[in-house]
Amino acid sequence: MADLPAAAVKRLLTKHGSELRSAGSAVDAAVAAAENYIARLAKLAADSAQEDKRKTIMDGDIARARERLGG
Repeated sequence: MADLPAAAVKRLLTKHGSELRSAGSAVDAAVAAAENYIARLAKLAADSAQEDKRKTIMDGDIARARERLGG
């Protein structure tokens, strides 16, 4: 079961997809892709925090993780 709410992802697809409608399977695929990206982002951010000997992920960790992921 997805952790991200499909309705929120569907709103983002509509907002950034030229107001086109999205098929249910497309929303499901977008949810899976977003969850995958966030999982990779979280892992890299956690690695960054641990390298700095912190137990808290900070915004700088997210920024570094985004750079490493190319986004």
